[in-house]
Amino acid sequence: MKKLRSLTNKNQKRNLITFSNPESIITEEFRTIRTNIQFSSEQKRTKTILMTSPSLQEGKSTTVANLAVSMAQQKEKVLIIDADLRNPRIHSIFKLENSIGLSSVLTNRNWFEEAIKETNIGKLEILTSGPIPDNPTELLGSNVFSRLLEAASQTYDVILIDSPPVLEVSDTKLLANQCKSVILVLRHGKSKVDKAIEAKKVLKIAKAELIGVIINERS
Repeated sequence: MKKLRSLTNKNQKRNLITFSNPESIITEEFRTIRTNIQFSSEQKRTKTILMTSPSLQEGKSTTVANLAVSMAQQKEKVLIIDADLRNPRIHSIFKLENSIGLSSVLTNRNWFEEAIKETNIGKLEILTSGPIPDNPTELLGSNVFSRLLEAASQTYDVILIDSPPVLEVSDTKLLANQCKSVILVLRHGKSKVDKAIEAKKVLKIAKAELIGVIINERS
């Protein structure tokens, strides 16, 4: 495990800065993270990466979104899956409607292809969370989700999965076991060391490999 990069996050935590300001220092930091992940992926043949944090409000969803944009700008075909079926954020960040999404596919209400949303950012596509279900843990641990990931991996170069904080609910443990490769997002000044250590232990129990850590810095 290594620290992929530290990000300076000022007042733009909810913006797609990699899209709106491609020459910024933060955008360049995301490019560095992208490169580090590519080297790691070549060594481990990783295509599906789960991104999580120990607790709430650590910048996880914004990091997922900006990293995906950076990858798509390099002409990779990228899919974001918002698997936080309790407190989804991805549709808000990209300003997408969310009446159909992952939960719709997992409950067989819609086909995967129907739920995918295109963007105007390279080859970036998004599977938003869909309506919040009553049984998120059961849905994410189902064979349907496993088959969805397997099918998506045949189409996309990279799949980034936004998941709930690993210490908050059991959903992320199930996701981590299926995805194997995990990146932990921390926020400087907010993330507690003991929580980060506990998160690492939980991921190890889930038999996931923590391939790196991204630290959001506030100034």
